[in-house]
Amino acid sequence: MWTYRNPVDLHFGNGVIEQIGRVVAGRRYLLVTHPDAPIARWRDRVVALAGDPVAIADEVEPNPSLEMLARMCSRLSTIADRVEVVVALGGGSVIDSAKFLAAGHLVFKPVRDYLEHAQPLPGKALSLIAIPTTAGTGSDLTKWATIWDPQTDRKLSLNSDDLYAKSALVDPDITTSLPWGLTLASGLDALSHALESIWNVNANPVTRNFAVAAARDVLSALPALQVDLTDPGARTTLARGATFAGLAFSNTQTALAHNISYPITLRHGVIHGIACSFCLPEVMTAAIGAAEECDAALADIFGAVEAAPHRLRAFLSSLGVPQDHAALGIEEAEWQSIVTSAFSGPRGRNFIGRADRFSFRDRHPAANSEKK
Repeated sequence: MWTYRNPVDLHFGNGVIEQIGRVVAGRRYLLVTHPDAPIARWRDRVVALAGDPVAIADEVEPNPSLEMLARMCSRLSTIADRVEVVVALGGGSVIDSAKFLAAGHLVFKPVRDYLEHAQPLPGKALSLIAIPTTAGTGSDLTKWATIWDPQTDRKLSLNSDDLYAKSALVDPDITTSLPWGLTLASGLDALSHALESIWNVNANPVTRNFAVAAARDVLSALPALQVDLTDPGARTTLARGATFAGLAFSNTQTALAHNISYPITLRHGVIHGIACSFCLPEVMTAAIGAAEECDAALADIFGAVEAAPHRLRAFLSSLGVPQDHAALGIEEAEWQSIVTSAFSGPRGRNFIGRADRFSFRDRHPAANSEKK
């Protein structure tokens, strides 16, 4: 027995941002976005089509922290009772910040109390419209938001059915100006979402189908974009893969690789897409043999399941992704502690694999030899 549910009204395709006026439908909205120059064009387009927002909140920082969100809420406090809809134009950090603002109706304390003291959220959240500007976040299709507290070395998770976006407008054209580093990290985040939903206790036939399609798209698109960042077909394929991955893990959550990634991002500043993907071959090795359905899905993506970890290592190596924890500044003792803790963490408990099959040392001789 299984169930699949995703209530987001999803619009996908080049030029789909042109529908934002119809989706906002004259309601008073807060626009949450980045201050980055490449997004300015799309911000101006949203305003032209949907009308002037009540306010623009463009101070979002990567990996949104409680401190940053407290400042945002303080600045926006005078308009809190005027906003009907929150429009998020940005990557995962922007969409997660928008969810925090929507959950508390732009008031900080109730959402902080939910995250820190498990207090209930204050009623129904504001409606959210998500326009992702990267291909990988998945936050446009999930009910979760990741919030960080560097002062206490914690990753916090906001979780409410109210935080599914009412509408997601996924326009591959928006991603065309992304630099290679962000394209790579976002795409690998999508690949991790796809694979993590396969080796997952919550997997079902629908999520597996989405995940296999997502992984194939990412494996095809990233090498093409490494050659030509402006390739429109590859941009569309990557955005589609990220969307399929979001539809997959929106019902399964993530698993071990994401639990491994959180302290690496918090302590070492490694961008999320790299932190959650560099060890995927080792996580895959620990998953193979745990479930026939998982093995079959991996074989659909990589060919013979026994060769899948090696092929994934070769793929990551071809993109220049470090596959050694030492290359990320993580010493051996810390690495073993991170992995051991990850197996018992919330996302680690979603993982179907075995800890005794996870290799800590001599992890990728083929990748090492290629670097020399």
